[in-house]
Amino acid sequence: MADDKKRTRQPNGRSSIYLGKDGKWHGRVTVGIRDDGTPDRRHVERKTRTEVTAAVRELEKQRDAKTVRKPGKAWTVNTWLTHWIDNVAPLAVNANTMVGYGVAVRKHLIPGLGAHRLDRLKPEHIEALYAKMQANGSKPATAHQVHRTFRTALNEAVRRGHLGKNPVQLAKAPKTGEYEVEPYNVQEVKRLLKAADQHRNSARWAVALALGLRQGEVLGLRWEDVDLGGGFLVVRRSRHRPQYAHGCEEPCGRKAAGYCPMRRRTNAELSTTKSRAGRRAVGLPEQLVDLLRTHLKAQGGERVAAGKRWEENGLVFPDEYGRSPSHRRDWADWKALLTEANVRDGRLHDARHTAATVLLILGVPERAVMGLMGWSTTAMAARYQHMVDAVRSDVARQVDGLIWQSETDRRDDDDDGAASVLVPTN
Repeated sequence: MADDKKRTRQPNGRSSIYLGKDGKWHGRVTVGIRDDGTPDRRHVERKTRTEVTAAVRELEKQRDAKTVRKPGKAWTVNTWLTHWIDNVAPLAVNANTMVGYGVAVRKHLIPGLGAHRLDRLKPEHIEALYAKMQANGSKPATAHQVHRTFRTALNEAVRRGHLGKNPVQLAKAPKTGEYEVEPYNVQEVKRLLKAADQHRNSARWAVALALGLRQGEVLGLRWEDVDLGGGFLVVRRSRHRPQYAHGCEEPCGRKAAGYCPMRRRTNAELSTTKSRAGRRAVGLPEQLVDLLRTHLKAQGGERVAAGKRWEENGLVFPDEYGRSPSHRRDWADWKALLTEANVRDGRLHDARHTAATVLLILGVPERAVMGLMGWSTTAMAARYQHMVDAVRSDVARQVDGLIWQSETDRRDDDDDGAASVLVPTN
């Protein structure tokens, strides 16, 4: 027993185990070097020698795996997520992504798990949060958004040494029924473009259906990005939905900042596109070049008609006074176009799916499709593959030229009674 009491430290920083005057067994393990250069020697205590030996071995295992938490006051989920959302995440992602992060952190993660010590958080705690969210009416997709945000936040904690392992990697998120990608077939595209011809900015919908640009990318497109002579455009930026904060000195009584009479915008209107893959050059079909030339000429007439009310922003698809239209108005115009063209209801993003599927059916290499669509991973192309494989051999030869046929070709089709379809709709 006396020998045990004397063994307070082993030579060369080795771990030590001893019985203290308090009657408990103690262990000390050197796990590294502190910021000031002194040894980082951790202490554990247990009731029995067996227990403290197991604790010492666990610390040694964490030391060897480089998963020991940094010294200092332990982070809670609340303190780490608050630090991450305020100081770390904004350096790596754009404003739109930060909106999603903020909802996940402040509405779900901090209220549900904030009191836990970060290094004691278990996968079961996280899974219990997901179950509670669904019991309270949240959709599985919302839980997945929370799951992805939490995983990203704790990966950063692991990278900085505040956490040994990321428990979110082990937690199971609820299954989601993925939205079934259902592109519009050729006949539907024709009806949409014919209906769009009766309205201003008709080329806006041709760009969506033929090139697959995202809504924000179309609304942020400027004439300086379009080379009609060269037959291409460059996607450089995206227009964001506005975010607002209260600007009133005295409480205005409006819960949502967007309804505050003195509201102030807190995010930029435009920013570079969401990723390096998103910044891309896209070739223009000849028919689309002609449509854009006609559109440019019509826009010149609108500029003259608006006079001093015109705001010159260089936008390809502005409103009647040169200003960028809201996302909500753009969405409403799309819904009205679907109704007018007698085409089934669908998301505006389905126009993007249409363009992607056409490229894959035509046999364009996957890497090339990724570049044209602005995808950063092959997983996106895989979402379309189940439709593409089934129809490629039958319809690939029919696709070219179907969207913009000449009058002669259209009469020939009518005479033959042929009904060419890009993809099945059932």
